[in-house]
Order: sequence, then C-alpha cells, then structure tokens
Amino acid sequence: MMSQRATLHRQPDSQEGISIAGVTHGFGNGAVLEDVSLSVNRGETLAVIGPSGTGKTTLLRLLSLFERPDEGTVAIDDDDVWERSERDRLAVRRQLGMVFQSPNLFDGSVRANVSYGLRIRRDWGDRVSAWLSILLGDETEPQVERALDQVGLAEHADRDAGSLSGGEAQRVAFARALAYDPDFLFLDEPTSDLDPRNTAVIEDAIDAAREDGLGVVIATHDMHQAERIADRVAVLLNGEVIELGPAQRVFEDPRDRRAQKFIDGELVY
Repeated sequence: MMSQRATLHRQPDSQEGISIAGVTHGFGNGAVLEDVSLSVNRGETLAVIGPSGTGKTTLLRLLSLFERPDEGTVAIDDDDVWERSERDRLAVRRQLGMVFQSPNLFDGSVRANVSYGLRIRRDWGDRVSAWLSILLGDETEPQVERALDQVGLAEHADRDAGSLSGGEAQRVAFARALAYDPDFLFLDEPTSDLDPRNTAVIEDAIDAAREDGLGVVIATHDMHQAERIADRVAVLLNGEVIELGPAQRVFEDPRDRRAQKFIDGELVY
C-alpha cells in the first residue's frame, strides 16, 4: 500500500531531463546492462530497485557520465552528451551530483568538505573570486550554508569531519552534492547503513531537492523507501528494466510477474 507521503508527489511540469536509450554496457565478456532505456525529468524522483548485483550502480555511473556506454545514448534534453566535445561534456558534468554509499570525506571541517565540490566544479574565474572571498575572511558561501541547513548540520559547520557519526557523514556527502546547485542528483544506496533518524533526514532532503526542481535518481534496496519518496519506480533485474512506471502502480499492480515476485520478497535471480 502506498504511503500518503508518496501519493502526494506531483508529476513534473517539464518533460526536459536526462535519459538513456538502448544502453548496453559491460565489463569483460558479460553485459551488466542490456538494452536499457529510461529517463528522469527535472522535478521528479525516480527510484531504481532490484536485487544486489543487477546493475543499479552501473546505471547511475552511466547517467552521471562517469562511464560511456558500450552501445546506446545518454542525453540531456534530447542532446546526446557523448557526441559533444570534451569541454562541453565537462560543463554538463557540472550539472550532475553523485552521492555514493560511502561518504568519502577528507580530514578537515564539515564546511571544508561541503565547499570542496563547489570549488572544483567552477571555472577558473569563479574559483579565483571564491579564493579571494576566503582570504578576506568570508569563508562560508551561501550555497554551503543552504546545503548544510538542508541536511540539518548548519550548526556543525566547524566540526571536524572525523568526529561525525556514519549518518552525519553521509548527510555531509549529500550537502556536498547539493552545494554546487546541480540539475540532477544521483544517489547510490545513500541510507543503506543509516539509522531511522538519519534516513529520515536524507529522505526529507531528497524531497526538498525535488521540490526545488532537481531530477533525482536513487538506487535503493529499501522498497518502503521507494514507496515513500519516488514519483516513478524502475525494477532492474539481470541488467534489464522489467518494470517502469508510477510508483503506486508498480507496487500495487506490476505488469511483470518477476517484478511482482521481487516486490513480494521472493528470489528472482
């Protein structure tokens, strides 16, 4: 049964977004993904669910342009990204944020960790302006403050990242991805090891990002989480999308019997 929180989600007004079409991709002699097509619009959340090892992380890496597909296209607003020049592709990458299962923070303050992504994604002119601002004593930029506030860590900006709990560290990683104001956000099992409180904070931040107009794709093992936060759901099995549609329809009336079995908790490997 769908939660009230999920059923209140609106459908996006804009049809512009990021999409993959006919994508096949693999390592060695085997294909991890086989003829996969899906999209996410700005202002919606797409949850990708499926068993471990079925290609969810690879799908996110292709959408976020970490890897080029062996076959098929990756497009933003119907423009094939891999047909662009390397310079143009770098500009596109600046529109994309990625949060991994492990937060991967470095030694330093919470503020420094959140600021890092913002600074390296700017062009040189903006970087120089930011460095001058720091030299003049204005260390916390508005984007950093806003991102920290969104994950409930505004009062902990000066804490050393090494002192954070696992859940707090993941919230910092989420804020780091938000700080440079991406158009699309990709989340790879961001709450798999978190307690309920930190999970709720991350889910609320996902909802807020979506309401701000970001397109969000989250890979998750937690089907209840997908019900709570997703507008649409894709079920991935053995590298193929076997079910794709509005969250309520997918969970209550899936069209593929394998998807039904997976949702019911049965093994479908």
